[in-house]
Amino acid sequence: MAAAETQQEQYAPKPAAEGRGYWRWHRDDFFPEPSFASWGAYRSALAATPARLRDRFTGRSTDAIELGALRRRSENEMRRCLTWWDLTWFGFGSVIGAGIFVLTGQEAHDHAGPAIVLSYVVSGLSAMLSVFCYTEFAVEIPVAGGSFAYLRVELGDVAAFIAAANLILESIIGTAAVARSWTSYFASLINKPASALRIQTSLRDGYNELDPIAVVVIAVTATMAILSAKGTSRINWVASAIHVVVIAFVIVAGFIHAKPSNLTPFMPHGVPGVFRAAAIVYFAYGGFDNIATMAEEVKNPSRDIPLGLLGSMSVITVIYCVMALVLSMMQPYTEIDRSAAYSVAFSSVGMHWAQYVVALGALKGMTTVMLVGALGQARYTTHIARSHIIPPVFALVHPRTGTPVNANILIAAAACCIGFFSSLDVLSSLLSISTLFIFMMMATALLVRRYYVRGVTTRTHALRLLVFLLVIIASSAGIAAYWGTTPERWEGYVVLVPAWLLGTLGIQLMVPAARAPKVWGVPLVPWLPSLSIATNLFLMGSLGSEAFVRFGVCTAIMLIYYVLVGLHATYDVAHDVCSEDELKDYSDTDDAAAGEKAAVKTADVEKASAGDGGR
Repeated sequence: MAAAETQQEQYAPKPAAEGRGYWRWHRDDFFPEPSFASWGAYRSALAATPARLRDRFTGRSTDAIELGALRRRSENEMRRCLTWWDLTWFGFGSVIGAGIFVLTGQEAHDHAGPAIVLSYVVSGLSAMLSVFCYTEFAVEIPVAGGSFAYLRVELGDVAAFIAAANLILESIIGTAAVARSWTSYFASLINKPASALRIQTSLRDGYNELDPIAVVVIAVTATMAILSAKGTSRINWVASAIHVVVIAFVIVAGFIHAKPSNLTPFMPHGVPGVFRAAAIVYFAYGGFDNIATMAEEVKNPSRDIPLGLLGSMSVITVIYCVMALVLSMMQPYTEIDRSAAYSVAFSSVGMHWAQYVVALGALKGMTTVMLVGALGQARYTTHIARSHIIPPVFALVHPRTGTPVNANILIAAAACCIGFFSSLDVLSSLLSISTLFIFMMMATALLVRRYYVRGVTTRTHALRLLVFLLVIIASSAGIAAYWGTTPERWEGYVVLVPAWLLGTLGIQLMVPAARAPKVWGVPLVPWLPSLSIATNLFLMGSLGSEAFVRFGVCTAIMLIYYVLVGLHATYDVAHDVCSEDELKDYSDTDDAAAGEKAAVKTADVEKASAGDGGR
């Protein structure tokens, strides 16, 4: 133990009490692990890569470690200042504004036509399934890491890294996409074409319109998020309340000028177009995971998180469907503007003044999306840095503001670079596939959490669970692939759909539940998580091949980084044995956290190390 403690001192962040300032730029603040101490040490680490990969593939964290030891690495605590009321309005602020104003016109025009309303229904149902999974995890593991922390506990370090990389990519691309759309709506507000405020260049199409306004908007919202979480919440309350009034105006005024004849043809590109659009507009629902990342700052997670997440998302789904219907009835789908759909639609029916109200509402909506996104994305990044997958300097919480300033700056700077030159249609499909992939992993992790506990589940039952999970995932992927290649044929579904049903039924009947949720749990397990896996994979399969190519290239780049850097940093951290005091050194006031304290003493608590053997 003494040797381990000595090793810990080599790379653990120094306590704030030692007088170190927040702003640090020494090499040891970025790469403090023994593997990076010298070139010789790094060469030795690279030589051990195969063994370390095996170790990290089987390594698992625990609820207690995520709640305790990792949080200590931020040196200062985030402030518990949020309630269900804050979370509910964060839900509105983080979701309404991006997808409905940004992507509805694009997808109605290109893929779904008036059936865009069905696209929102499909993606909304899939999103609600994911919300259920997130809520159970957030109540029981209320830390800033969101899905990254949950996957570290249930699926291991490698799966968590894939999620972490996609989370950071999603954060950067999402912020950039909304910021560029902010510029389009601002141009509409001052009676200019959507691209009038961008700088035209001779670069490749899709990258040839430089957007300095997007950079300014990202910088301003990130600065606001840095100053105070509670202060940001108050700003969001007011802005979101105003936004609700604008939405009510859009719906009422839109229906007054609606023409049922514009709904014909309802499905101009058929059912495939509906699902292709559903996969893209899924981005509109993606902001809810930012709420889960704020669990560390919630006063009563077991009560506030379910109310905030489920309540806000239920209302938002209805709003999206109604607004999509309004747009489809105001204009023929071929005339819908792809960049500023609602503003142009009101102008087309003679309400020229209304386009300014809509544009102003869209601007406000996108601003709050970016504001709440800046809060959530920084908290994801903070917890990822706590694990040392990225440099731990980004895990530090500022002692005065109680916010992760470094993490905010990292995401904002990267988003500024992307948003400056990349167009929305280049970004949106990559963002959707990343989001859908993470939500699929979350549903899988929930099934593992319910049906596998180390020391409780027998080897036979664990093997059955693995087989049935593979059947569910493979059949779901098969359905998606079959739909993507031959949507007009039905023979494959005769095999694939029953296979999915049998995989899910097999878990229910042949694998005993190993864990019950302590406070709040997903109903109808394993059916709802299994359906979430199927719907997310199906929507992924509805995306074009270019999205998978971009996703594959980005994933390959991420894995190269992991093999060269992240693997060795996390290996060093995992093989430093945490003391019992460190595991217990966290405080929560809700029942779920109290249950986790007791769990430290049960067989469910395990340590990710070479001798552990994994789950």
